[in-house]
Formats: sequence, structure tokens, C-alpha cells
Amino acid sequence: MYLPFYPFTFDLILMPELPEVELVARALDKLVSGRRILAAELLRPRLAPDTTPAEFSGLLRGARVERTGRRGKHILSELDNGSVLITHLRMTGRFLLLPEVAPLPKFTHAIFYLDDERRLVFTDQRHFGMMKIAVATELQQTKALRALAPEPFSVEFTPLYLREILARSRRTLKETLLDQTKVTGLGNIYAAEALFIARVNPFTIAAELSPRRVPRLHRAILDVLEESIAHGSTLNIDPENIDGSYYGGAYEGRWRVYDREGEVCTACASRVRRIAHAGRSTYFCPRCQRR
Repeated sequence: MYLPFYPFTFDLILMPELPEVELVARALDKLVSGRRILAAELLRPRLAPDTTPAEFSGLLRGARVERTGRRGKHILSELDNGSVLITHLRMTGRFLLLPEVAPLPKFTHAIFYLDDERRLVFTDQRHFGMMKIAVATELQQTKALRALAPEPFSVEFTPLYLREILARSRRTLKETLLDQTKVTGLGNIYAAEALFIARVNPFTIAAELSPRRVPRLHRAILDVLEESIAHGSTLNIDPENIDGSYYGGAYEGRWRVYDREGEVCTACASRVRRIAHAGRSTYFCPRCQRR
């Protein structure tokens, strides 16, 4: 069994993945759709580097939020003025829907003043979050979205598509699944979980995975994403903490291998292992996921 060694990891803070972003988008859609933005303030210009604070405010002022959805890990807020506000939470970005008199939290980077005397606030402790205002008719051609792979639940994401993508990659399966231009929405957690469910070794070269095993991996990707979204859908929305990591944290007790180093595998008597791999921690069962 080939176990590569990389000395460093950078996953101390969880990056919201497709299920978390999906649930944040649903929460925003429920809480903010139909509301009009009376004014908008961009307090950290680098949050939206393609617009100046004045342009940011001018493009959003007076617009009504029609709906909020998702593409990959990007939150898309569609406005009635023909624009779409694209938000990527990255590591610590979150939205808060606050009363007018509530104090602004630390690390507030943008404020949207709504017509119901509340403010939608975006905070980001690590300063990695990004926003962009795009023209709706050109949305799919924006730099943030144009290279993304098909959505996992779309008709384009088939076992045949996955087999062709893997066959062209000389990277490991884990690395390939994390590439958003190959498979959209998976991050470190759900890639590890899907590989375990499929009983596939994460360090296998993608092109060397047997074609017979691809449908099982395809099904595992869908199952783990569906399971997490369904679990998060049962949680109550806290308007003052619309945070992607909240949903992932609530799901933590259901992880099969992720963050379970040294614990007994849920399927056999082996101990879950963790190896630093391509800058991230990879969790796996050496028996269930042997080559």
C-alpha cells in the first residue's frame, strides 16, 4: 500500500463545502428574499476587489433580492436590477441578520441596509472571503464560475463523466476530487467521507482506478452530500449567525473517518489513520481502503 508523506497541513479551520454553502444559501433565501437593499457599505475594499466602495454601493442601492441560490461553493443573490451578488465564504465568512440597534460585530466587512429596518452584515475574521457583482446575463462567464465542473446533482454529473475526468488525471484521487474544475463542491471533509464509503484508497492515482469502481465512487459522492444536506435541513436557522461551519459542526458526530485519527473504523476493527497529503490531512481506514 502506497502512503505518501507530506510534512505540513493547513486545515485547522474548516472550509465550508457544498452542503454548508447550500444551507447558508437556503437560509438567506428564506430570510432576505423580497427585501430591498436601501444602502450598502463595503468596509473592506478587498472583499470586492473588482468594484470600488462607491461602485459597490451604487450597484446595490435600491435593488430587491429576488432569490438566493448556489453554484459550487459560491452563493448567488439575484437582484431585480439585473445583477447578481456572488459571495464566497472561504474559511470564516458568515452573514448575520441584525436589528438596526444591534452593535456591529468585529471584522464586519460589508453591511446591507434592508427595508425592514434590519441589516445583513458580512463578517470575516480571516479576510479570505470574496464578493463580486456580476451582470445576470453574463453570470456563467464570470471568472468565478466559468471553469466550475458540473453540479453533483445535475444530469451532466454521471458515472461516465466521472470516469472520463479520472482517466485524464495523474494526480491522486483525493487531489482530483478537490479540484473544483473536475468535481464541484467537495472539500477535504466530504472527499474523505466519499472515498471511505466507496472503499477506495485516497492515494490511488486517479487514472489507475478501475472503471468498475467508478460508479461506486460516483454514488458515494452523491450519498454523502445528500446525507449532509438532509441533516442540516433539520437544524433551526439562527438569523444572527448564518454560518456555513455551523452546519458542518452539527454534522461532526456523523463523520465516518474525517477527524477520527486513532479511533476504531466504523466498518472494521482497524484504526483510522491520518496522513498529511498535498497540504491537507487525509483520513482513511487502512483496511477498508487498501489498494
